[in-house]
Amino acid sequence: MASLTELGAAVGARLIERRQTLAVAESSAGGVINAALVAVPGASAYYVGGCVIYTAAGREALLGISAQDMAGMRSASEPFAQLLARRVREKLGTPWGVRETGASGPRGNRYGDPAGHACIAVSGPLEAVITVETGSAAREENMWRFARRALELLETCMR
Repeated sequence: MASLTELGAAVGARLIERRQTLAVAESSAGGVINAALVAVPGASAYYVGGCVIYTAAGREALLGISAQDMAGMRSASEPFAQLLARRVREKLGTPWGVRETGASGPRGNRYGDPAGHACIAVSGPLEAVITVETGSAAREENMWRFARRALELLETCMR
């Protein structure tokens, strides 16, 4: 398993090179994405902030996403991930926003998604959203895999 610094270093270097910043909102990765970014020495040059949003109350308080904003979508979906990636970017005033949402395990979520399911979105000059299915119920392993895929997606968007 890669270290936190190894996970965040390539993204951090690219952001520094481009003189750009990033904000992150995650849920089932439990803070691993944020930790990977701030584990890199000098992270304050590109990392503005982030949050782990696990509930509707957290979503509304931290990002101002109301039930009305969520009309017609559910958590752990690509449209939801894209909405929150855009919102965290807007709230923190950064060119880039990343959002991860899913079910890390050992069971699936209340929406019927299996353990190992995550939707990851990048919002910025380029936007992308993917769904990850690990096929595993191993919670910590899924958290790391979700974080790796989120950072890989961001790096791809920055090419």
